Amino acid sequence: MNLKKKTIQTLAKKNILVIEDNHAILDVITLILESEAFNVEGLNKGADFINHVQEFNPDIIIMDIMLPDVDGRVLLKELKNSEATKDIPVLMISARYNASNYALDGVEADDFMAKPFNIDELMDKIYALLKS
Repeated sequence: MNLKKKTIQTLAKKNILVIEDNHAILDVITLILESEAFNVEGLNKGADFINHVQEFNPDIIIMDIMLPDVDGRVLLKELKNSEATKDIPVLMISARYNASNYALDGVEADDFMAKPFNIDELMDKIYALLKS
């Protein structure tokens, strides 16, 4: 592979799927990620989550736990139990839970962040997950 082609692949936009029911938070996360040149798709509920994952093919998923129609931890469990999606890094976010008490049936996300959160901390976690 020549250097130019490799550079283009390195600079290819990464897809980030954000599942957050608070429209203000979803909008802020989307704006920040788009300003960092990511492709962002946002959902405000868990319905059709797996279909969105299969169609959008995210490089990382940022997901709230408390969604209006489903517990985000149930979606995480579904994602991690599927051979096709188990390797997608997931950053769980929550105002109610913390890093030590959010796991459901022993299934944990790749990282966790409590709300409210600092934008720089969010970006640090995203870049760390993309590198891993």
